[in-house]
This record gives sequence, C-alpha cells and structure tokens, in this order.
Amino acid sequence: MKFDYRSKLPPKLQDPIHLLAFGFGSGLAPKAPGTFGTLAAIPFFLILSLLPLWLYLIVVLAACTYGVHLCGKTADDMGVHDDPSIVWDEFAGFWITMIAIPVSFTTIVLGFVLFRIFDILKPWPIDWIDRNVSGGLGIMVDDIVAGLMALGCLHLINYFLL
Repeated sequence: MKFDYRSKLPPKLQDPIHLLAFGFGSGLAPKAPGTFGTLAAIPFFLILSLLPLWLYLIVVLAACTYGVHLCGKTADDMGVHDDPSIVWDEFAGFWITMIAIPVSFTTIVLGFVLFRIFDILKPWPIDWIDRNVSGGLGIMVDDIVAGLMALGCLHLINYFLL
C-alpha cells in the first residue's frame, strides 16, 4: 500500500481506532479521501435510518463525541494535525446532514452534495473553526458545523421543493 499524505507515519488499519478514523479504509483513497469517506458513510446511514429518530440522534451524538478521541488519537499517532485520510468526521457530518430527512435516492444525493459543498468550501464559521480549533475537537467540529449547515439547507429544500 502506497501512502503519500502529509503524515509522518503510515496508518495502522489493524488498530480499531485507526480503522474507524480512516472510515474503514475509505480515507486511504489516493484522491478526494473526504469524498470517498462521505460515500462510505452512506451504507451506514441507510442502516441508521431504520432507527427511531431519538436513537438515531443518540448514535450520531456518540459518533461525534467519540470521534473527537478517534480523530485526535489517530492524528497524534500519525504525527500530523488533520491528515486527509482521517474521515470519521465526514461520516459524522453526513449523518448530521441527514437528521430527520425522508430517505430516498434524491435526498441522499442532495445531502451528499450539500455536505461536500460546505465541507470543501468552508464558508464562515467553518473556515474560522478549521483554522483556530486544534486536536480531535478541531478535526470534528468543522465537519459537525458543515453537517448542520447542510442539514438546514436540505430541510429547506425538502420542505419547499421535494
């Protein structure tokens, strides 16, 4: 396996923390690892969407909370703040985007596109968070905010257009 990101140390997929942080390996895509991480989150979302909303929210909250540790430890182990291969934040951000949205091909595609737009373009306050919050919290919180912004847009689209 060739590994050419900014990290000083290669990923250890046999470590369960790294396996989750790397989105079950999806973050190791040579190009656009965040996009591949978000794509890999979709099948898990489809399973989570079968849960009642209250339980879905608990799972997403747990994914965000534990994600701070997952991403922070993996970044520390790799010797770099936010290696692009760490994509657990994309998993959580996409799951946030899809909160209380009716599941359909259209809503999943729209949720994916909206989340990626906010995650890539990083409008305020996402860019400020990305530059000023460090550690595992910094890795997670910009994607959490991107997910919340995408969630708001997706709910508006769903209400007015779908």
